[in-house]
Amino acid sequence: MFTHVMIGSNDLERARAFYDATFAALGGRPGRMDARGRLIYAHDGGRLMVTTPIDGQPATAANGGTIGIAAASRDHVLAWHAAGTAHGGIAIESPPAERPNGAFVAYLRDPDGNKLTARTAPRAHVQA
Repeated sequence: MFTHVMIGSNDLERARAFYDATFAALGGRPGRMDARGRLIYAHDGGRLMVTTPIDGQPATAANGGTIGIAAASRDHVLAWHAAGTAHGGIAIESPPAERPNGAFVAYLRDPDGNKLTARTAPRAHVQA
């Protein structure tokens, strides 16, 4: 359904340090800067793009918005969380944990305040 998610940043180099580290923890590659000055992360057909706002106003985080990032394993979620907090992210909500549906999740705010979650897929429910 979605082609990409675009978020704003007030400091693209700070954002690059954060996102390069967190996506590397998930097995991803560093971002690349396009000709328009946007930082782009691509994986499995999806893209996260980080840019300074084109209207010249400061970037602000979406109130009520969360960007979900797929992780292959619990260890990837933990590595993502550790890399994020080591690169200017702020741990929020509960510590990384398994949810009742079996998904393992962690939450961070990036250096610009955007709310992110890395999570594994929920367990498949087996009917008796």
